[in-house]
Amino acid sequence: MTVVLAVAALMLCSGVKAQEEYGFEKFEVEKDFSENGFQWFRKAEILAAGSKKKHNAMTIGWGGIGTLWGRTALTVYVAEKRYTKKFMDESQYFTVMTFGPKHANVLRYMGSKSGRDGDKAAALKLHTAYTANGTPYYTEAESVIECKTMYAAPFDQKGFRSEVPKQMYRNNSSGFHTMYVGEVVNAWRKQ
Repeated sequence: MTVVLAVAALMLCSGVKAQEEYGFEKFEVEKDFSENGFQWFRKAEILAAGSKKKHNAMTIGWGGIGTLWGRTALTVYVAEKRYTKKFMDESQYFTVMTFGPKHANVLRYMGSKSGRDGDKAAALKLHTAYTANGTPYYTEAESVIECKTMYAAPFDQKGFRSEVPKQMYRNNSSGFHTMYVGEVVNAWRKQ
C-alpha cells in the first residue's frame, strides 16, 4: 500500500512539475476564469484526447461552460466521423486548449487535416506533454483545461425542436455530433 501511494504521489508531482517546466501555473476555474463563456468557444479551441501511446486533437468551435450535477463542467461536441471521436470514446479524460495569435496556424491546421492521415502535432512542430492523469496537451498552448468525462451521448434527431439543428445536419457528411460533458479537474495557464 505504501509503495502504491508513493508511486501515485510521484506521478502527481511529476505532472505538476511538467506543467511548471513549460511555464504553466495552476488556476481555479470557478474563481479565476475571466473569459466570457458565451464567446470563449467561438474563438475556437483545441480538443485533445487519448494516451501516451496514441492520441489526436482537433479544432472545436462549439462548447459550453457551467455547472452540472454540482460540478464545474465543460461541454464539447465531436462529430461522428471525426478521428478524435474514437479517442474521446476510449479515454476517461480530455483537454481543451487555447492558443494565442502567434499560433493561429494551429487552429487552421487542426481544423482542416485529419489525424488519420498523419501526426498533426508533429507537422505543426508542437510538443506533446501529459498531465498526471495521462491526458495529452501541447506545451505551446496558452491555457489547458483538463476534464474527466461524466456523460456522453449522440444527438438524436427526434429531439430537434427547431430548424437550427435540422438545417445544420441536412447536408452534413460528418454525421451527428456526440455531446461530452466533462468535470473540470485541472486548469493551467501561462502567466
